[in-house]
Amino acid sequence: MIRGERWLAIAFVLMLPFVTFKLRGADEIEYFSYLPSLVIDQDLDFANEYLHFHSHDPVGLKGFKETFLDRREPLTGRPINFAPIGSALLWSPFYLLAHLAVVVAARAGLPVVADGVSWPYLVAVCFASASYGFLGLRLTARILVEHFHVEERSALLATFALWFGSPLLYYMTVAPGFSHATSLFVVALLLKRFLEESERKMSDLRLERWAWIGFFGGLAGSVREQDGFFLLLPGLWLVGDAIRRRAPLQLLARSAVMAGAAFVALVPQLLAYKAINGRFGPSTLVARKMDWSAPHAWGVLFDPGHGLFLWTPVLLVAVLGLLVRLMSRREATAALFVVGFAVQTWLSGSVQSWTMAGAFGSRRFLSLVPVFALGLAFVLSGLRKRTPALAGLVVAFAVWWNVSLMVQFGLKIMDRQKLVWPDVAIRQVTAVPPRLLGVVHGYLTDREALVRGTR
Repeated sequence: MIRGERWLAIAFVLMLPFVTFKLRGADEIEYFSYLPSLVIDQDLDFANEYLHFHSHDPVGLKGFKETFLDRREPLTGRPINFAPIGSALLWSPFYLLAHLAVVVAARAGLPVVADGVSWPYLVAVCFASASYGFLGLRLTARILVEHFHVEERSALLATFALWFGSPLLYYMTVAPGFSHATSLFVVALLLKRFLEESERKMSDLRLERWAWIGFFGGLAGSVREQDGFFLLLPGLWLVGDAIRRRAPLQLLARSAVMAGAAFVALVPQLLAYKAINGRFGPSTLVARKMDWSAPHAWGVLFDPGHGLFLWTPVLLVAVLGLLVRLMSRREATAALFVVGFAVQTWLSGSVQSWTMAGAFGSRRFLSLVPVFALGLAFVLSGLRKRTPALAGLVVAFAVWWNVSLMVQFGLKIMDRQKLVWPDVAIRQVTAVPPRLLGVVHGYLTDREALVRGTR
C-alpha cells in the first residue's frame, strides 16, 4: 500500500454523488440483463428484460428495439446479446445483496418488488461498477510505485489525471452500466499479478501463481473479449525468460497452467455463448464486423473526427512518455506495455464501428489506463523536477478539457457523429464556462431532465 492512497479514497467518496443509478444505453442494458435473467428467471432469454427497459423509454430506445427485440439469433431464436458475461459476474455480489435486501423489505411490507430490475438492483450494479473503477485506479497507482519505482506524488498525479482527465470519469459516473470500469479493474489486477511474478527469484516461482495470472486473463476476456489479449504480455515474458534461462520445460509448464486457468475462467462465457448464440463463440452477427487487417488503426488514433489523441490529448503525452521511458531505460516490462497498447490499437482498428461515433470518447482504450499511467507519470516526474507548476498545468488542462467535453456531450451542443474540432475547441472556451454551474446544479437535482434536454 502507498501512503497517498487516502487521497484516491477521498476523491472517490466525493465522486459518489455524481454516479448515475440508471441504465440508458443499449450496451448497458445488455450487460445488466444477464443478472435478472440468471437470478430471477434462471435462463438466458432476455426478452422480458429488454421489454422492461424499452417500455420505460420507447422513443429513446427505438433503435435498441429494432436491433435487440425485433431481430433474433439465427441458431437459437433468442434475443441478441453482444455483451460478454464478465461484468455481470463481477457485479453479482452487489446484485445478490440488493436482491436479499429487497426480499427482506418486501416481506416486511415495504413497497418494493423483487423483480431483479427495479431501482435497488440498478443502484447496486452502478455502485459496483464505480467501485471497481476505483479499485482499478488504486492498483494502477501501486503498479507505478511498487513495480516501476515511480515517485509517489507523480504516480498519484498521473492516476488522478487519467481518472478525471479521460473518458473514465464519464463511465464511472454518467454511464457506469458499461463494462469499462470493471475492465480497468480486472486488467490492472492481471498486470499487477504478472509484474509481481516477473520480479520473483527463480527459486520462488510457483505454478499456482501463474494459474492466477491465467485466471485473471480469462476473466478479463469475459468482461470484454479484446481484454483477453492482455495475456500476450505474460506470455511473451515467459518466452523471453525461457530463452534467457534456457529452460523450455518451465516455459511449457507455466504456459500450460496459465492457459488452463484462463480456459476455466472463460467457461461461463462459453456456456453463455452456447445458450444465446447456439455456438461456443461470439454471435456471427458480431464476427462479421471484424477485419483483422486493422484498416482503421491509424484513424483510431489520429482521425480528425474520432481519433483517440484528439478527444483525449493527455493520452498522446502518455504514449510519448511511455516510448521515451522505454528508449531511455530499456525495461522489458515497459516494452510489453507498448505491445499491449499496439495490440489494443490493432483490435480497435479491426472493428467496422471503429469511430464509436455515438459514445463519449474512445472508450475501448480505458482498459489501458495502467499503461497510459506509466508514460504519463514519467512525463510528470520529469516536469516536477524542473518546473513543478507545468506538471500541475498539464493535469489541470486534461481535467478541464475532459469535463468540458462531458458538458458539450451531455447538452448535445456537439455533433458526435461528425466532430469539427476547431468548433469543439472554441465552445470549450465560449459555450461551456457560462453553463458549467447550471449543469452541475441540474445534474445533482434533476438529472433525467438535464440528460433528456428538457430543462
